[in-house]
Amino acid sequence: MAERFINIEFPFQDDNNKNYFLKMNKDGKRALKSDLMHLLLTTPGDRLYLPDFGTNLRKFIFEQNDNETYNGIKEEIQSVINKYIPNLKLTELTINKPEVGEYNVDIEHSAVVRIDYVYTEGALSQTDFVEFVI
Repeated sequence: MAERFINIEFPFQDDNNKNYFLKMNKDGKRALKSDLMHLLLTTPGDRLYLPDFGTNLRKFIFEQNDNETYNGIKEEIQSVINKYIPNLKLTELTINKPEVGEYNVDIEHSAVVRIDYVYTEGALSQTDFVEFVI
């Protein structure tokens, strides 16, 4: 019986062990996390045949590191998740300045985004989170 894959694993990696071009996800939890990261890190217009797919998070890179910018980031993330991954329910979305020495980034010009979520698949619900720096 052939292996059943759900999607491409994030981050992209080649799979030399199985002679596949890219590593693939087999379980739903990892597949959802990959889907979420692909959605958040794709800019609209980058994906063929789905020009609205992705977020405009790059537009916040040179904005002030303040609550107005953080609210804009939150709105952007919430709207695309509701549109493209409707079975994912956000439980918490926080944006903070990184701590000194954390992530090896300039703390005055960066923000740490953490998304806590619940994913429902059939009768099962699972919680998880993703965290990244912009």
